[in-house]
Amino acid sequence: MAAPRRDTRGIVDPAGLLTRVRFRRHEPAEPLRRYVERYWFIDWDLPEPYVSHVVPHPSVHLTFQQDEGSPYAELTGIPGGLYTRRLTGRGRVCGVKFRPGGFRPYAPDHPVSHWTGRVLPAREVFPQATPAAARSVLTPTTDEARVAALDAFLLPLAPAAPDPQADIATALVDRVHEDRTARRVDDLARTAGLSVRALQRLFSACVGVSPKWVILRYRIHEALERAGTRGEVDWAALAVGLGYADQAHLVRDFTATVGVPPTAYAQAAAG
Repeated sequence: MAAPRRDTRGIVDPAGLLTRVRFRRHEPAEPLRRYVERYWFIDWDLPEPYVSHVVPHPSVHLTFQQDEGSPYAELTGIPGGLYTRRLTGRGRVCGVKFRPGGFRPYAPDHPVSHWTGRVLPAREVFPQATPAAARSVLTPTTDEARVAALDAFLLPLAPAAPDPQADIATALVDRVHEDRTARRVDDLARTAGLSVRALQRLFSACVGVSPKWVILRYRIHEALERAGTRGEVDWAALAVGLGYADQAHLVRDFTATVGVPPTAYAQAAAG
């Protein structure tokens, strides 16, 4: 069973989190990979509470969880700001990270933006996500068995046919993620052969956030990753490389998203 490479982009203070929890990533069954980017598992047993923060990716998550109570399943739309989770005592989460655009075929009656900013019981979208189903995912003693349980849950629910519009949206988000020259919404629209307004409608329907949100968020992920290194960062050069007009714009976006300026974050990470 292959595990995706370690990538902490989006995690605020990854060293702090990863010293307190066991965090693993695994690939889903091959037929699901068109829709699901990865499975992710976290287990913890903490003597005192810890608050984790994540700068979200443009992905919807389905999670099976157990902490102090009974197992349950939850659906989390793309958060508008930081995703914050307080971890206490002992617990476990087995998560499904849908690809940008990948959740749309599972819930085609609503635009994905319908779920943005919402956290709700998974049974409102997946009636099969019962406490018994959550228990079947959470109780196995090995990662391999938990992956198999998630595959067994999702495979029968896989869409009968792909959604071409969702596939286009996924490809465009992938381009923004991988191509640092994709910095402007109008350039992205031109690449897709769409007007800016049509591109915005496509992202609302299939991704859940605007193309501008995606571009800015991946910029912040990169800046957060660089700020977390122990080396010196040339912030002015990084701002230019990420497509900002100047360093001040990067500092403003970083501070608004993460809550502290990049230099303060870098100093805390180095300490």
